[in-house]
Amino acid sequence: MKLPSFTAASLTALLIVGCSQTDISQQPDTQTPVATIASKPASSNASGSGIFQDGEHPTTGTVKVTTENGQSYLEFGANFQTDSGPDLFVILHRDKTLPIYGIKEADYTSIAPLKKTSGTQRYAIPEGVDLKQFQSVAIWCRQFNATFGYARLSV
Repeated sequence: MKLPSFTAASLTALLIVGCSQTDISQQPDTQTPVATIASKPASSNASGSGIFQDGEHPTTGTVKVTTENGQSYLEFGANFQTDSGPDLFVILHRDKTLPIYGIKEADYTSIAPLKKTSGTQRYAIPEGVDLKQFQSVAIWCRQFNATFGYARLSV
């Protein structure tokens, strides 16, 4: 039986609305990272920065890698902004650019659930994550495997 042509469009709209309408403040703070790639401790002289660009949703602002007392952090600038969505995470990705949908588990490591959709925020990079293996930071909707936006890290 042939399905009506609006079925695919309806499904796409449902996915987009699903990623857009849930307030992240309703997420539990106890979610565990999806994948962790450990090889050696985070570099004590880690540095880098990037400017967010759109993926599935408008995402703007800056991110930089800083180190304080031997701990590396991702710091989002006051100008950071993205849309609300369900199950949003901050991830590091191996590539300079990310697909809008369908990133592969082997290509990223999860840092933490996104704290808020705008403004200054800071995320500790877990010990054992080698920053040299990652070229970008992304805001990722785990539920729909959708990239909201990403920033290429330049050293």
